[in-house]
Amino acid sequence: MTLSPTLRPDCGSCFALCCTALGFARSADFAIDKPAATACPNMADDFSCSIHQRLVSRGFRGCTVFDCFGAGQVVSQHTFSGTSWTQDPASRSSMFAVFKVVRQFHEMLWYLAEASQRTFDPDLASAADHLSGHIATIAQGNAPAVLATDVETLHGEVRTLLMEVSEELRASYGAEDKQTFDGGPHRDGESASADLGSRDLMGANLANRRLCGADLRSAYLIGANLRNSDLTAVDLLGADLRGAQLHGTDLSKALYLTQPQINAAEGDATTLLPPRLTRPAQW
Repeated sequence: MTLSPTLRPDCGSCFALCCTALGFARSADFAIDKPAATACPNMADDFSCSIHQRLVSRGFRGCTVFDCFGAGQVVSQHTFSGTSWTQDPASRSSMFAVFKVVRQFHEMLWYLAEASQRTFDPDLASAADHLSGHIATIAQGNAPAVLATDVETLHGEVRTLLMEVSEELRASYGAEDKQTFDGGPHRDGESASADLGSRDLMGANLANRRLCGADLRSAYLIGANLRNSDLTAVDLLGADLRGAQLHGTDLSKALYLTQPQINAAEGDATTLLPPRLTRPAQW
């Protein structure tokens, strides 16, 4: 299955939906509180960001991490036919609600595209493609159809398939052994393949390790040191990589890695990324 170009954001074709529909709280990532369904004070009349080049220095690091997976332009130009919420104020609440749902659809499509490409099982690949087609059709529907969708059921179907592909792929690297990882020291280059899902690994030293096939699904890796480690076939679905040190890390064949995760981490020119991800400018 080929990755659809609509899964990549095109901010110039969007009515700043991420800057309006979504809210955020004042924190290390955002300098102010902004309720959902309100325009960011930094948004210009043409929907561009007036401080785009200074987001980090102005306290809006969170904006540099966000990625809508292409939902913004689809909702703006397709679902609402290029008529903005400023031109048609009556569409405001519906447009914002649809954006939140379509973003979830597009994120599912991102994962399913990889699952289809990575699995060794033709039946799983076919199932991923079929589910992708179904979700893509819904995402291209009108606003009432999108909002009427049982998103939780779709999430469950996608999650089940992604886990099947993950178990299959990780098993090819010995992950079926389900070793227990104690977080202690390992010799450089030593294998640490393990079931680490949902573990609190904030600030953990995981540098210089061969973690191939490990399960880091939903793991807290905030500030973790993963320098020069091999993360081939490591399941990173939902892992929190904020501030994780990825200098020299091999992520080229990591599983379920997204642009927001990479944007939130730290790395450099020696970090190896999957082809469909873009190296952050700040690296």
